[in-house]
Amino acid sequence: MSLYAQRGVSAQKEEVHQAIQKLDQGLYAHAFCKIYPDFLCNDPAWVNIMHADGAGTKSILAYLYWKETGDLSVWKGIAQDAVAMNLDDLLCVGVTDQLLFSSTIDRNKLLINGDILEAIINGTQEFFDTLKTYGVNIHYLGGETADVGDVVRTVAVNGTMTSRWPKNKLITNDLIAEGDVIVGFASAGKANYETEYNSGLGSNGLTSARHDVLDKMYARQYPESFEPKLQDKVVYIGKNKMSDTINIGGKHISIGKLLLSPTRTYAPLMKLLLDQHFDQIHGVIHCSGGGQTKCMKYLPKPLHIIKDNLFTPPPVFELIRENSGADWREMYQVFNMGHRLEIFTNEATANSMIETAASLGIEAQIVGRVEAATAGHSSLLLKGSFGEVSYQY
Repeated sequence: MSLYAQRGVSAQKEEVHQAIQKLDQGLYAHAFCKIYPDFLCNDPAWVNIMHADGAGTKSILAYLYWKETGDLSVWKGIAQDAVAMNLDDLLCVGVTDQLLFSSTIDRNKLLINGDILEAIINGTQEFFDTLKTYGVNIHYLGGETADVGDVVRTVAVNGTMTSRWPKNKLITNDLIAEGDVIVGFASAGKANYETEYNSGLGSNGLTSARHDVLDKMYARQYPESFEPKLQDKVVYIGKNKMSDTINIGGKHISIGKLLLSPTRTYAPLMKLLLDQHFDQIHGVIHCSGGGQTKCMKYLPKPLHIIKDNLFTPPPVFELIRENSGADWREMYQVFNMGHRLEIFTNEATANSMIETAASLGIEAQIVGRVEAATAGHSSLLLKGSFGEVSYQY
């Protein structure tokens, strides 16, 4: 059993998918988000979309960093994580504007004070204000803040985002087919709309990242930061402190800052790409939970996916792998490993998309291609300097 599984989490969420299999799958079975008829206005030319997600266990890292440094600004990053994990899923079905957002913050009041709540709430609005300058309008409709210390050990920051969207402007992934190329958009670096270097980690796999990288001292000093029933051998097994630094591009960046880099949103980029190339976009995938295997859940038919020009994994992923000893198969199944957005399109459009991304300070490249399935079922091949790993579906 992998360390990830021993810590009570699953990259593929098998039990979750089993639990929801009887629910309505929406109008488009292969779309990245569930899409429903326009229940709000009953217009057959429009659809309703609602999505819920959050910052996950990344909030525990923020808690540790805040306890050590007293720096409240780290909570603004958690606010962005909760928004981006909703927003960037909706981007994958073509939604880029006139969105509604409601936040849900569950806290242990004995540990999480009002200043933290204020930083999260104000940070959410500040993020929306930034996105508005790029034509992405999100309306903050409040939410729920609950004191539930008997349920939540520290704090959980989540949200729900919804949109009413024209049906003729949807990306449903039904057009993904043989001959497509896959454009990957980097998760790391510094986009024009970001204020500092982004490690690219996002908000997935943070249970592993935290326990694999950080020293056992965090278990002793902050027992509220982990599930007490976990075996000691999987709790904070790394060698680093939050204050340790790594040299990246000539700058010394702390481990804490690397792990807490706010999840990059691709909204400003997707706004441009959808305006310029909507008819050439065959599919869009947010490589969140499931990492580079995520795309396999949304294929419209059996296909063979080859990704043989992947990004070199950014330093944060090398840090995690060196500490954990995880093999490449698990790393690429848990983390995005360098690109968190991918678009299926034709090669000519791909080159134009790469240029557009560069104008926003985002590195992009053709990372792979789509071929016909050879054995009647879908398969995925990842190739790189690490060798190759394959997955059957």
